[in-house]
Amino acid sequence: MKCPACGFADSRVIDSRPTEEGSIRRRRECLSCKRRFTTYEIFDAVPIMVTKKDGSSELFDKNKIYAGVVKSCYKRPITKEQIDALVADVEQEIRNRLTDGVTTSEIGVMVMNRLRDLDEVSYVRFASVYREFKDADTFMQELQRLKDKA
Repeated sequence: MKCPACGFADSRVIDSRPTEEGSIRRRRECLSCKRRFTTYEIFDAVPIMVTKKDGSSELFDKNKIYAGVVKSCYKRPITKEQIDALVADVEQEIRNRLTDGVTTSEIGVMVMNRLRDLDEVSYVRFASVYREFKDADTFMQELQRLKDKA
């Protein structure tokens, strides 16, 4: 790290701490002039592209997952923290794939799997929109599958 005072190209780290924003704060000392300065390291995530059903692509937006989950959990005994954890878990699974793309159907399956474990009513609500049930029979088939797994 280059010293901002003298421009010397080497320094030593005196202290490192994570920040609330998810970056790392480092206190450094220049090996030449002995001045101290602070640097922040920010994690630069690779953008993930989401391929939609119509074939178009857009950047991954966890807020869309959050909005869908909130709607499906409406008036259910689920806390904001549980929803935040579910969304963070889905995002982490996508990022752990080490690919630069994912489909909306893959995201939907990830969300449904987690909702099934969290709350069955919320799962059915999400699945009814995600799977676009055309009639009562397909809805009942999904309920029967859920019942059989329980």
